[in-house]
Amino acid sequence: MSQTVGLTRLAYSRVWHHISASTPHPTLSTVKSPPSAITPPSLGRLASRIAVLLMGKHKPIWDPSTDCGDYVVVTNCAALYTTGHKKWRKVYYRHNTRPGSLRSITMDVLMEKHGGAEVLRKAVSGMLPKNRLRAKRLARLKAFEGDAHPYKDNIVRFGGKAVGSDGWEEAARAVRDGDKARL
Repeated sequence: MSQTVGLTRLAYSRVWHHISASTPHPTLSTVKSPPSAITPPSLGRLASRIAVLLMGKHKPIWDPSTDCGDYVVVTNCAALYTTGHKKWRKVYYRHNTRPGSLRSITMDVLMEKHGGAEVLRKAVSGMLPKNRLRAKRLARLKAFEGDAHPYKDNIVRFGGKAVGSDGWEEAARAVRDGDKARL
């Protein structure tokens, strides 16, 4: 008997997701009420959501040894939201195994030097499994400092509205209802 259920070729296809680092998010935010106090997702919550999408854990065919993840485009990385004093106290270390070569840099200096995209990339990299697929998965993360990016045509759309933007649920519902009426 076959273990395959459903359209596996469709499940293995890669989808492009768009996430804005500065837009308040109702489920990834740390502050839940009142609705006017909803903050943008913090760096850790944003990075963990991106890591899940890159690994493909949101798909029903997920397997740890198979690379079935999607592409993720993150915009507005210059406005990353961190809680507390992490921006000034979080320290990144690197070492080239030679004596006396330990280098450290704080998050605010790293953001000035390389931008918020590098900080997000380091956070996501730490949340991915440390195996042979890590570099391939991290290569599918496209992070940008502002709103502009060259992947606008790749993002999934329903009725002309990009998934994740305002009103995309209604457009998706209208497309689904149209398909049901056609059948």
